[in-house]
Amino acid sequence: MFDILMYLFESLIHNESDFHVDQEALTEELVRAGFHHDEIYKALAWLEKLAALQETEHKPYLTKGAYSAVNRVYVETELAILDVEARGFIMFLEQINVLDATTREMVIDRLMEIDNQEFCLEDLKWIILMVLFNVPGKEKAYAQMENLLFDVPDGPLH
Repeated sequence: MFDILMYLFESLIHNESDFHVDQEALTEELVRAGFHHDEIYKALAWLEKLAALQETEHKPYLTKGAYSAVNRVYVETELAILDVEARGFIMFLEQINVLDATTREMVIDRLMEIDNQEFCLEDLKWIILMVLFNVPGKEKAYAQMENLLFDVPDGPLH
């Protein structure tokens, strides 16, 4: 399923096309690309749930100025997917204002729906990019995340 999401996302970015396409046509295209129907349906459902997350009225409660004091406590099922490096990266993104509490929760929600037990930091970065791409008003955060994903520094960092 993750491969399908990556395929769709990369196709969207490179073609700069609108994602409002016929689901049947998209399914046929994905089948021609070699993906299986059951994985296609899971990926499309994942994307529909992502779209639904931005329409929900439920947002994490934070008082003004309390953002820096909020720590996310992960439950056991999340800890099984997100290792220390991944959790640290999410915290880093919050500290540099790429993610806020709402987008963090969207990322974790979408991550928990991926049926892949072998999840790495690079996969997490793509999920974050997909979430930010789909949230109106997060263009700057998306650009920052895109730079973090694609701009790999040469040599040691000082």
